[in-house]
Amino acid sequence: MLWYHDHAMGTSRLNLYAGMVGVYLLRDAHETRLNLPTGPYELPLILYDRIFDQEGQLFYPVSPIPQHPWTDEVVGDAMLVNGRVQPFHEVEPRRYRLRVLNAANARFFRLGFSNGTIFQQIGADQGLLPAPVTLTTLLLAPGERADLIVDFAPMRGQRILLTNGAFRMMQFRVGSAPSTEDTSPIPDVLLPIARLPESSAARRRELTLNEFKDPAGNAMVMLLNRTPWHMPVTEIARLGSTEIWSLVNLTDDTHPIHLHHVRFQVVDRRGFDRDLYLLQNATLRFTGAALAPNSNENGWKDVVQCPPNMVTRIHISFDGYPGRYLWHCHVQEHEANDMMRPYDIVV
Repeated sequence: MLWYHDHAMGTSRLNLYAGMVGVYLLRDAHETRLNLPTGPYELPLILYDRIFDQEGQLFYPVSPIPQHPWTDEVVGDAMLVNGRVQPFHEVEPRRYRLRVLNAANARFFRLGFSNGTIFQQIGADQGLLPAPVTLTTLLLAPGERADLIVDFAPMRGQRILLTNGAFRMMQFRVGSAPSTEDTSPIPDVLLPIARLPESSAARRRELTLNEFKDPAGNAMVMLLNRTPWHMPVTEIARLGSTEIWSLVNLTDDTHPIHLHHVRFQVVDRRGFDRDLYLLQNATLRFTGAALAPNSNENGWKDVVQCPPNMVTRIHISFDGYPGRYLWHCHVQEHEANDMMRPYDIVV
C-alpha cells in the first residue's frame, strides 16, 4: 500500500491538512495465491485528525511569530476516516482485510477495538510480512501503513468501534449472516524475507535527529544531522548497494523517519547517554542491550519510529534508479521546519 501527497517545502503540511492525499495498491501473483479477503471485503482506511471551527471549516493553528508561522506539531480533536468524522461501515460476519494509513500531520494512532478483539497484521509499509503477527493494539506513526485481517464472524449483530485510545475512529456494524462462504485463510507463511547481513553494508552512517531554538530563543528548528534543507547533499549512496544508518535521536520526541524511493529493514534500537553525546563531542555510550525490531517490523519498511534517547538502526537497500530523493521526519510540521534533506543515488 503506497500513498502520495504534495511535497512542497514548507507548505506540504497545509496541503496534506486540506486533504490532498491518496493511496494505491500494488499486487502480484504471489498475493493472489494467498486468497486473502478481496473486493468488498478489503477496505482502505485513511486515518487522520483535524480541527474544525464553529462553522465546520478546517482550522489550522499558526504561530504569532511571522518569521515562524508554523507550530511545532498540529493535532486535532476530530477523528476522520476516509474524509468523514467517525463514520460507520456495515460488514458481514466474516474476515475483512483493512489497509490502514496514518495520514495525520503529527498524531500517532494506537489502534484497537472496543471489544478487545485480537487481529492479525499481515503487512507493513512495503508489503507482506514473513508471517502474521497477532495484536490487540497497533501503534501507527504518521506515514506508516498496516495491512490487517479482522474476523467479524464472532461478532454477529454487534456494533464494534475502532478506537484510538479514548477517541472513537469509526464503527463497524456487523450483520447476522455472510452473503457467501468465507474461504479466506490466514496463512502461516506470507512472504519469506531474507534479512540483509550487516556485513554486506557498503557504508555505515551515524546521523542525528536534532532540535534547536531559533536565534530569538523561542521557536524550534528541527534538523537532520544538524544540516538545513538547502545545504549541499551529504548522503550519497551507490546504486545497488546497501548501507546501515544509525539514527541518533537527541530530541524528546519519537520521530517517524521516512526515506523516499527505497525500502529498508529495521535492525535494532538501543538506548544511549544523550548528555554524554552532547557534552563530549558525539561520544556514543550505550546504556543497555540492543532491542530487536518488533515482530510487525520484520518486513520491508520505508518509515521507522525513532524513540527519544535511542539509536535506531536501519539497513537500506538502494535499488531502483539513480537520482535525487528525500529523507525526512513524517511529522509534517517538523518536515516543514527543515527536518528534511536530499540524498543522492549514483551509478
